[in-house]
Amino acid sequence: MADLSNFPITRKWPARHPDRIQLYSLPTPNGVKVSIMLEETGLPYEAHRVSFDTQDQMSPEFLSLNPNNKIPAILDPDGPGGKPLGLFESGAILVYLADKSGRFMPQDPAARYQTLQWLMFQMGGIGPMFGQLGFFHKFAGKDYEDKRPRDRYVAESARLLKVLDGHLAGRAWIMGDDYTIADIATFPWIRNLIGFYGAGDLVGIADFPNVLRVLEAFVDRPAVQRGLEIPSPQG
Repeated sequence: MADLSNFPITRKWPARHPDRIQLYSLPTPNGVKVSIMLEETGLPYEAHRVSFDTQDQMSPEFLSLNPNNKIPAILDPDGPGGKPLGLFESGAILVYLADKSGRFMPQDPAARYQTLQWLMFQMGGIGPMFGQLGFFHKFAGKDYEDKRPRDRYVAESARLLKVLDGHLAGRAWIMGDDYTIADIATFPWIRNLIGFYGAGDLVGIADFPNVLRVLEAFVDRPAVQRGLEIPSPQG
């Protein structure tokens, strides 16, 4: 059985199953990328809830694994060479889990890099822009009289959606017929933009029918439905 006692994070979140991947997360767009990926691959894992209400992400134990104090993070007891490996950053974790499981990443080198390019499109564009739009539309930003910051992120979010919608024309998924980590990274953010942020009308989501079509197919997947609820409030 793997010994995870050298990792301080396990003192705050003890591993009941130390032979499984340990997931430290919340059901946010970035968090559910990893829980969905774990559900899709069937890799054994144990989920731990990192509560923002109690500032768990700022605890020394969590910072020992992710000094950037963001979820998600994982600790794999069976990493490369059979040694435990801790990782943070959702995109890096998705690539690692794809390589570990041999799923949701094309084996062809050219298609692999094309998948990574769309993963970076989400990480560098959709995530940050949608997040800023959510701040200015749903949270404190709505108290600012000057709407130029909000409108800047509305315009950029709509532009990114137009790029994605055009790419999805005639395709079942971002990479065509194959469902990949690019989809797992992207569509939780689109779901969040429309649902939790309530910004669908603001960005003109009806103008992007291909995005809506693929989003519907994404949320219909059983593994996605499970992953969206992990970690549970009791996790």
